Amino acid sequence: MDAQDLWKRYRQYLCRVDSLELALDISRMHFDEGFLASMEPAVQSAFTEMDALEKGAIANPDEKRMVGHYWLRAPQLAPAKEIAQEITGTVAAIQKFAADVHASRIKPPSSPRFTQVLAIGIGGSALGPMFVGDALGDRAGDRMRIHFIDNTDPDGIARMLESLKGLLAETLCIVTSKSGGTPDTRNGMIVVAAAYRAAGLDFSRHAVAVTMAGSQLDKLAVSEGWLSRFPMFDWIGGRTSELSAVGLLPAALQGIDIEGLLAGAAACDAATRVHDIRRNPAALMALMWYVATDGKGKKDLVVLPYKDRLLLFSRYLQQLVMESLGKQLDLDSRRVEQGIAVYGNKGSTDQHAFVQQLRDGVNNFFVTFVRVLESGGAPIEVEPGVTSGDYLHGFLLGTREALYGNDRQSMTITVRRVDARTVGALIALFERAVGLYASLIHINAYHQPGVEAGKKAAAAVLSLQAKALAALSSAPQTAGQIAAAIGAAQSAESVYLILEHLASNGRANMVRSSDPGEATFTRI
Repeated sequence: MDAQDLWKRYRQYLCRVDSLELALDISRMHFDEGFLASMEPAVQSAFTEMDALEKGAIANPDEKRMVGHYWLRAPQLAPAKEIAQEITGTVAAIQKFAADVHASRIKPPSSPRFTQVLAIGIGGSALGPMFVGDALGDRAGDRMRIHFIDNTDPDGIARMLESLKGLLAETLCIVTSKSGGTPDTRNGMIVVAAAYRAAGLDFSRHAVAVTMAGSQLDKLAVSEGWLSRFPMFDWIGGRTSELSAVGLLPAALQGIDIEGLLAGAAACDAATRVHDIRRNPAALMALMWYVATDGKGKKDLVVLPYKDRLLLFSRYLQQLVMESLGKQLDLDSRRVEQGIAVYGNKGSTDQHAFVQQLRDGVNNFFVTFVRVLESGGAPIEVEPGVTSGDYLHGFLLGTREALYGNDRQSMTITVRRVDARTVGALIALFERAVGLYASLIHINAYHQPGVEAGKKAAAAVLSLQAKALAALSSAPQTAGQIAAAIGAAQSAESVYLILEHLASNGRANMVRSSDPGEATFTRI
């Protein structure tokens, strides 16, 4: 296709949403007009399913619950007045709490004010807040500096606590867990609480809970008299929780415009409810995922935002897209093994990292560029008539052209600037695209049996660990002998790996062998 044909195709398929100052260019994806027409019935069916979802249909039959993240930015659309009141009441409570903290009406016992926020969570309780905090935060202008613990890695937790050395007395700690029993989050909380005690501080006077009413965490916060509690709703899943208290509370404390986030998402929702495919960027995006992957996840989605502030966008989208679409069974319980793998970086780092493979290597992907029109920063010329922002924009267009020239597909999202309204719109755009695509391929985007299976498997490993520890004695035993002694002969490999880990951490003795089956273990 020559340059004139590409220009014509660009103009023909560009989808602009002026209310958002956002545009989606799908012209460099491999489809023709016949494809859009052929998919019209399926997309209209997806729209109908989405409309029902927003009206309160049961979307997660496993848990028999609704999925209502769209109501978070449009409470008036919630199917019950009580839900609408919960939403508006929570936002108001978050705004008041943040204002009280900033004004030192809520302050720590031994410091004039809170200056730091330590957020403990995992998955959707961390990825969204981390993305938004990095995208919209500015160290010089933030009301409070935010930090995250998003794993149960003791070394990672120790590193974070070391960075807060001398600051714990002025650090507010948010613990986020829907069930209140998520092991990763619980573990981080226990270690952090111990650090507060070691510093002579009362953790409860620094702690806030974001959880479901009546959860283990909620009960703990009540019994210990934590500073405050904010609700997580049954009808919100972790990967769509950023615009609930999960993301709004840390953002408000950081000083981010949460009303702008909600307004941008609401405006995007309005734009993507439109049943006209050509005017709906989420529908077009879902269709491009379909055409790129043959509706079977055959290619990966590479997300390349050309803006440092959007570095964590691909990490956030990994959970949203992969946890929603990675399903073994479809809605009729047929084995389909669906999903779209997501990875990314930022431009122009991509130029020096993996664009070489994208252009010349295996063609197993499609790209979504994010183009930001306003450069920001200082408009200093690095060459006559050329700023560093011009270079960044040039790299984006150049990479896009280089990929297309070698038959690599891409689409481009253009926004004017990275602000709260834009970030809210991007979150809502991908949430809607995920829901529509799931309908196109006939899967449930709102449950995650694989995640639950992993949690159960981890619990089984810890149970096996307890039995293996109890079976240790002063007499040397191999992993196979210990496994047989505890009635787990088929789990000798797991027993070996568990005991090797324990020995490396001073909790068992190990005599190594070149053959793991000959290594022996004794109790400490």
